[in-house]
Amino acid sequence: MDIVRTPDERFTHLPGYGFAPHYAEIPSGTGQTLRLHYLDEGPLDADPVLLMHGEPSWSYLYRHMIGPLVAAGHRVIAPDLVGFGRSDKPAATGDYTYARHIEWMSALVFDMLDLQNITFFGQDWGGLIGLRLVTARPQRFDRVIVANTGLPTGEFPLGEAFTAWQKFSQEVPNLPVGAIINGGCTTDLPAEVIAAYDAPFPDDSFKAGARVFPTLVPTSTDDPESAANIHAWSVLSTFDKPLLTCFSDQDPITRGGEQLFLDNVPGAHGQPHTTITGGGHFLQEDRGAELAELINGFITATTP
Repeated sequence: MDIVRTPDERFTHLPGYGFAPHYAEIPSGTGQTLRLHYLDEGPLDADPVLLMHGEPSWSYLYRHMIGPLVAAGHRVIAPDLVGFGRSDKPAATGDYTYARHIEWMSALVFDMLDLQNITFFGQDWGGLIGLRLVTARPQRFDRVIVANTGLPTGEFPLGEAFTAWQKFSQEVPNLPVGAIINGGCTTDLPAEVIAAYDAPFPDDSFKAGARVFPTLVPTSTDDPESAANIHAWSVLSTFDKPLLTCFSDQDPITRGGEQLFLDNVPGAHGQPHTTITGGGHFLQEDRGAELAELINGFITATTP
């Protein structure tokens, strides 16, 4: 596995991102190690809030939410997925699989940090990966919050918007990461924020993970992770800890996806599910303060 690492100077003076970096060395799955970056803010003895990003963003996406969560007394963990942010980036698209992403993140969350009593928040691929962590070790999680995400099994079509995105991601000569984030927001991001989303990727050789991610979503039952996601849904069908949905109203890719959780997860029954008005796909950018307030309120309401 050929591994590239974004130079540290790419991450200096990013607007709103004054957090100290933390690193863990995790197994790559090929006999090597990968340096995985994560934010760890707030008191170390507090129950953790795990914030997981998706494609093609990184932990910068959560900069508006971390402060309010820490102010409420929570420990906040926000990792960069392998291939994103300050984490190492295997250079070949074939190095990335859905299963490997789960193994890599499990190594951090369970093996290295040994997190317990977790409040999980996941959006986009943060949900696809994070929900597999939840269903693998449900005893470690106190509650779950899902936003603009899902757990596709390949049994149902994912819609025209996703198909168009998948096609674009594979055909565009140079994947314009910052512009993609901006296009997935209802707000118009400042140039320096768009540049911050581009910061992890000095050139296209750093974008193998971002490039391949859309192709790893199970779109048929022949997909290698289809059966595993079907099993994960069977675990969710017995998950009776609190689960909250807060999907946005202006995301064409995941709109309506909350219904699967409402219909199938016992812990979703009777919870104050919310539609985030005015939020795009990257609702952490559009409505970050509102999301942090929802998370804080949900933790308070569901803590014995």
